[in-house]
Amino acid sequence: MSDTLSAGLSPVSPASRPSVIQLVFREKGALYAAYIPLFTGGGLFVPTTRNYRLADDIYLLLSLPDDPQRYPVAGRVAWITPANASGGRTQGVGVRFPADDKARMLKQKIEEILGTQISSSKPTQTV
Repeated sequence: MSDTLSAGLSPVSPASRPSVIQLVFREKGALYAAYIPLFTGGGLFVPTTRNYRLADDIYLLLSLPDDPQRYPVAGRVAWITPANASGGRTQGVGVRFPADDKARMLKQKIEEILGTQISSSKPTQTV
């Protein structure tokens, strides 16, 4: 999946402000694997080896397939997949989108991109 999903951390001080992660989704399949429809306001799985705690703030800069716009999201860690997780799951965090209009519009945009694929039984990196 590394060829379809790029995640990079920019250097920030974890004590002073949320970390910033840029996610670039080039294909719908990668977006499908990361999207978390179970969160009411939407969310994404973010592969990372950095240690986070539940409720940590994370600032995401998202690029969606075939869309030149970048979407900023101030999310929160809602679950953690540790290193060496069972089932070969990728280490990372589940980030819940905030309950605001921008995030609702982003959730709608992601669901439009995914279309009927959103109800697929194909495995994902999420719960």
